[in-house]
Amino acid sequence: MSNSHFSYSQDQFKKIAQQVLDYARIAGATAADTEVSEGFGQTVTVRKGEIETVEFNKDKGVGVTVYVGQRKGHASTSDLSDAALKATVEKAATIAKHTAEDEAAGLPEREWLSTEQPDLDLFHPWNLTVEEAAELAKSCEAAAFKVDRRIDNSEGGSVSTQASHFIYANSLGFAGGYASTRQGISAAVIASEAGAMQRDYWYTTARDAADMKSPEYVGRMAGERAVRRLKGRRLSTRNCPVIFEAPIASGLISSFVGAVSGGSLYRKSSFLLDSMGQEIFSPIVNLREDPFLKKGLGSCPFDNEGVKVAARDVVKNGVVQGYFLSSYSARKLGMTTTGNAGGSHNLILQCTEAGGQLGLPAMLKKMGTGLLVTELLGHGTNMVTGDYSRGAAGFWVENGEIQYPVEEITVAGNLKDIFRDIQAIGSDVEVRGSKLTGSILVGNMMVAGN
Repeated sequence: MSNSHFSYSQDQFKKIAQQVLDYARIAGATAADTEVSEGFGQTVTVRKGEIETVEFNKDKGVGVTVYVGQRKGHASTSDLSDAALKATVEKAATIAKHTAEDEAAGLPEREWLSTEQPDLDLFHPWNLTVEEAAELAKSCEAAAFKVDRRIDNSEGGSVSTQASHFIYANSLGFAGGYASTRQGISAAVIASEAGAMQRDYWYTTARDAADMKSPEYVGRMAGERAVRRLKGRRLSTRNCPVIFEAPIASGLISSFVGAVSGGSLYRKSSFLLDSMGQEIFSPIVNLREDPFLKKGLGSCPFDNEGVKVAARDVVKNGVVQGYFLSSYSARKLGMTTTGNAGGSHNLILQCTEAGGQLGLPAMLKKMGTGLLVTELLGHGTNMVTGDYSRGAAGFWVENGEIQYPVEEITVAGNLKDIFRDIQAIGSDVEVRGSKLTGSILVGNMMVAGN
């Protein structure tokens, strides 16, 4: 990592982190941890060929958590001066001394801390000028307008670049950190016909700009998706198979992750309590976590507590193999941390060999007649009961072929039933985050319309 990209070097951050830990000890802490970070970026948006907004962001900060026995206090500051660091630590210590004891509070066990920090190739700065970013955004938007004369308005084309680095350290002697980047290109346009309007979008994102789709591809996809939604119809209420298109299918995996994460489990606010070793999904479903994917958007050498991470099977042949636990939630449950403080890492959804992975056209053929969902609206997921109800739009499919767009409908079911009824997983993976999945075919759901 070149220090020229940031105002502070990793060595400077390590010294600041050590200062914070020293101040914590002086303030009476029995244990402490801290994170020192900075980041910067820019986003340039054009609309109808003209620059609309140019946004720059640059920030830095220190957060410190102090433990006095099993009492915990936290404070943060964006001022990295000695006086500010000392005052921030004292605030955290004061808070800790006035909070109730929590038997699960504290740093991770020393033996669980990471001792290796592999280079996962996460830092690829994109040194774009505003003018260069604007030209890329214009190319993206222009490609959308070229798709069809019915595309007559735009919410803009955008190009963004972000870079950051940090050091995490604790009083057990752990200190580690790394730099990372995330770049993006997006477009959102509006198509109109006979007084009706439809909006759609597309985007690409990656650690390395060289791994993104071209601006012209992104714009063309946004334009094609907007046009194909024109003349949407409503459906009568029915039960039928449903395919969740890849970009939104990851939401189903997010619901599963939330249900088997420590906070939901120890609070008993999950529909998947005591699901370890249980067949929750269809037997064709495998879900693997791999924190070590090079350039992965969910990759990391250790979690937010400095705990070592590991590649593992979370679901195997439909059976839950593991939860997502921090050291705190693990203690609450009488279990061991899984290295997931801060959330899940790269999750890869795949079929077992018997299930096979299909392209979207083959999945439509397999479904025969049913609904292809391309957009979900609202937040109708009850994590306590598993009840699922979301506003939706997409396409009605017959004999494996798309017939017409549909809108103003609702798809509903219970997530336990949905998970068990997964009949195919697509190979059409869109890498946009930490959950990697193709489209998902569910055998039967309620579709509410007229």
